[in-house]
Amino acid sequence: MKSKDLSQNLIEQVNTAISNKSPIKITGGGSKTFYGNNVDGETISTADHTGIIEYQPSELVVTVRSGTLLGELEAELKANNQMLAFEPPQHSAGTTIGGVIACGLSGPRRAACGAARDFVLGTTIINGKAEKLRFGGQVMKNVAGYDASRLMVGAQGTLGVLLDISVKVLPLNESEVSLKLNTGAAESGKKIQQWIRQGLPITASCFLKDTLYIRLGSTHSAVKQSLAVIRRDFTNEEIDNDFWLQIKNQQHEFFSRTDKLWRCSHQVTSELYEQSQDQLLEWNGALRWIHSDKNLHTIAEQHGGHAQRYPLAGGNEQSDIFQPLSPGLAKIHQRLKQAFDPDNILNPGRLYSNL
Repeated sequence: MKSKDLSQNLIEQVNTAISNKSPIKITGGGSKTFYGNNVDGETISTADHTGIIEYQPSELVVTVRSGTLLGELEAELKANNQMLAFEPPQHSAGTTIGGVIACGLSGPRRAACGAARDFVLGTTIINGKAEKLRFGGQVMKNVAGYDASRLMVGAQGTLGVLLDISVKVLPLNESEVSLKLNTGAAESGKKIQQWIRQGLPITASCFLKDTLYIRLGSTHSAVKQSLAVIRRDFTNEEIDNDFWLQIKNQQHEFFSRTDKLWRCSHQVTSELYEQSQDQLLEWNGALRWIHSDKNLHTIAEQHGGHAQRYPLAGGNEQSDIFQPLSPGLAKIHQRLKQAFDPDNILNPGRLYSNL
């Protein structure tokens, strides 16, 4: 089926749902069913809405249909010496770029380059009124007023069915080296901040079990000079990129225990509030994966952050995945939902039971 026919078919499905006042469960590759509350409704899929619409490597922008496999898109970019700089996780071979953007997930490079939201320039969606809408563009200067395209990042389909996405890409680094160092959690955080102030091109960091892993990425000369700085303070061991793929795709042994796994975001200077041996720290200390029996929503809020349950294995039966919204934020979410999806048919309850 041609792309135009596919998008029209999706519009017709949304129109039918509006007429029947029946909820819609939006799916793509199905690799992120764990990330959000269960949705009961008629399934509509973007899995066949695939392909790169426009890609001029010299412009550093790619426009792609939402059902395109993440692995296929990354392979095309790599062939042109480019990358998705926010380094999104690929939870399975079926992971799509639409699912990545809808869930708003970013990988190890996020602290150095920015989050998924920072790279979305434009989107085409079907809203809850069965209208096909285009937001943003293909260059940063086209974004004026309210940047509705970035509202779709992390909305998990509650505001619209993603059809197409325009994403800014970046060149691959000329040189990249990863190191493994022995140190404590507190010292590792201080050292990373010191190295960043010194201008070291740290593109990823991970602390786990008294071991700090860092990745340097830049020109050959900048990486070489940075290695000399680090080696003045630490003995180290070089590691290959397989480690970062395991962290990015949440396939490292640490993630094998999924029943009590939390994903917590904080300022890098926030104190640790769980035993460090049960934590994996990324983003220079700002992202903390924690195994805990406690409800970390309240504890994270007390430390100025937020927490999410992260049950990687299988489906999800929880109803309190995400950090509860403050009254002010809840009103904003409700108004956005009313504007984009007045009949509340698009993935209702996926993020919060009352949205």
